[in-house]
Amino acid sequence: MSSRNTFIGAVEIGTSKITALIAEHNGHELAIIGLGQCASQGVIKGAVVDFKAASDCTHSALQQAEKEAGERMDMVFLAQTGGHLEGFYNEAVVNVKSSDNMIDQDDVQMVCELARSKELPVGRSVVHHIRRPFRVDGRLIPASPDNLVGQKLEVGYWTVHGQEQRLADNLNMIRGFNLDVNELVLASLASGYMVTNPEERQHGVLAIDIGAGTTDFVLYRDAAPFMTGVLPVGGSHLTNDLSIGLRLTPMQAEKLKLRFGRANVQAKDKAEKVWLDGNFAIGDRQFPRLAIEQITAARVRELLESVKKKLGHAFSPETCSAGVVLTGGTAKLAGITEVATGVFGVPAHLGEAPRWVSEHLRDPSYHTALGLLYYGLRSRAEAFPPVRRGSGFIDAFKRLFANS
Repeated sequence: MSSRNTFIGAVEIGTSKITALIAEHNGHELAIIGLGQCASQGVIKGAVVDFKAASDCTHSALQQAEKEAGERMDMVFLAQTGGHLEGFYNEAVVNVKSSDNMIDQDDVQMVCELARSKELPVGRSVVHHIRRPFRVDGRLIPASPDNLVGQKLEVGYWTVHGQEQRLADNLNMIRGFNLDVNELVLASLASGYMVTNPEERQHGVLAIDIGAGTTDFVLYRDAAPFMTGVLPVGGSHLTNDLSIGLRLTPMQAEKLKLRFGRANVQAKDKAEKVWLDGNFAIGDRQFPRLAIEQITAARVRELLESVKKKLGHAFSPETCSAGVVLTGGTAKLAGITEVATGVFGVPAHLGEAPRWVSEHLRDPSYHTALGLLYYGLRSRAEAFPPVRRGSGFIDAFKRLFANS
């Protein structure tokens, strides 16, 4: 292991805010030492529409994080979201070549290369090749199939790809701060690892991250990501619906959403009113609580049903016995777990950060940035494999993300 400490950066360019974290890794422990954030400018539905504005915000968040840490980032892991991301599944099968039918690295390499070889349309680039478990003669193999005996070796990949120009925009914003991006990471994978555990991923679990402009989701089966997706819909759409329906400014609508919005309707009395500000000052107004709840509840149900529709036959209650885990800022909306349970037909609950995360970073809006640190830690471990087994936090961190 390198004797020098490594400073791992995690950056999420979101629709409502841009977040940067710095964690120090000394080979045995990982400590978060810097946080920077900036209200987003130039980002709509997870896509950069004004490069300069978005770049300025990103650099502000990076500067804050490095100033608080007193250190420069050595490596950066950048979250990816947006409606331009798409995925497809491709699998391959090879005959084991040895006379004794023992699988070796050549067989594994060949079947993996074949499964990843599907050509992309012009202007698209791979963000992730997500491998599903191997199969030997139809038998599921959760780990490496090396040295197992069989005649046929199969594997499949869920490949996520995006528009080259949009990916380049995100990379160039970080490069403009004289940093290189080590890896692009799907936002759904980052937040999904933070709010699910190995047992849930083994039994099947769906993690849904509802941000301001996008909703990212990942379905796990057999301990591995099975399918991912992004919808260009999030909490800002609830705000927009309230703004139009009640003839409010976006700022006023956001205030009403946070104070009185619900994912399900509980108000019974059409005459019940709530105050916009509650201070009874000039300009304070009353609105029917029932109308607010009806507007937000309709959009939340539509959003969750859209996720279910996008999953298609990949999702079934039988293969998702660990249920649904909700995260992201909009997941704090009252009643949302009950609605998710009704839509998906399995228990739903709010995701929580692991116990080691400090109180000021436990809010669901930080789950994606925290999850990026897992990829940084894994990358560091692959570059400098430990000579002997570690202890304490690093072992707990490895156990938390086992079977990844």
